[in-house]
Amino acid sequence: MPLIVLPTSQLLWVRVAALLFTCVAFSVAAHGAQLHHGGMADWCIFCWAFSFACTLLVLLVEQFGLQARAPVSWSNFPITIACYASLLCLSASIIFPVFFLKDQRLYGDTRDYRIASTVFSCLAAVAYMGEVSLTKARPGEVAGYMATAPGLMKVCQTFVACIIFILVSDPVSYDHHAALKWCMAVYCICFILSMAVVVLCVGECTGCLPIPFSKFLSGYGLLAVIMYLTATILWPVFQFDKQYQRSQASSKLIAVAVLTALNFLLYVADLAYTARLVFVSA
Repeated sequence: MPLIVLPTSQLLWVRVAALLFTCVAFSVAAHGAQLHHGGMADWCIFCWAFSFACTLLVLLVEQFGLQARAPVSWSNFPITIACYASLLCLSASIIFPVFFLKDQRLYGDTRDYRIASTVFSCLAAVAYMGEVSLTKARPGEVAGYMATAPGLMKVCQTFVACIIFILVSDPVSYDHHAALKWCMAVYCICFILSMAVVVLCVGECTGCLPIPFSKFLSGYGLLAVIMYLTATILWPVFQFDKQYQRSQASSKLIAVAVLTALNFLLYVADLAYTARLVFVSA
């Protein structure tokens, strides 16, 4: 009777661990945490379920040797998924205890279930960070763009922008001055372009651009830095200055200002890495 021997590696076990941790996190939360549908509860469940489903897909494709038949670039897809999953699980690990454990009068099994979901969410975030560390490009190694530092920063940029969208939309906090509408335009334009880069790399469509991909990255990176610099200055001025302030500054508005500055730094670092890759290589 023939035996099926599965290849084992450190990367395989890290992915299996992440799969189990996310499965336990959303299963426990859905079964006994007594969460109400909507809002942050649905976000946390989505983070764990999405990460679980994508990791399962990656494992199945690799174990059955179907990478060549996949309609995506397999040198870019797994690490992109791992990076998004690490950020999703990290956000759920912060949001879930803040909204569903802190200052909550819980007793018995409900509290235990919520604590268990938080613990396994943290473990999943660590596992995905380990996967990113194992699969990212090393100096001198030939790898997909998403495995390089600029590629990983594109993922972080789009994720931070998504968090900003959530914070400014409930309640809407950018419609009482033209400068704030410009900030929102900056967030949207840069998000769309960064996500387009991710999709082009994962879909192996970089050759479809009318200009060389490296020149597109350099031009877009410089544009994004300039745009985010304006948003980093304008958002706090028109939200917190008493001359323009519409209401008392909330924690959400402060968080948006911090995240805007964070994304500005990410775009600066991205531009510096891209310039080094393009010009030093040349």
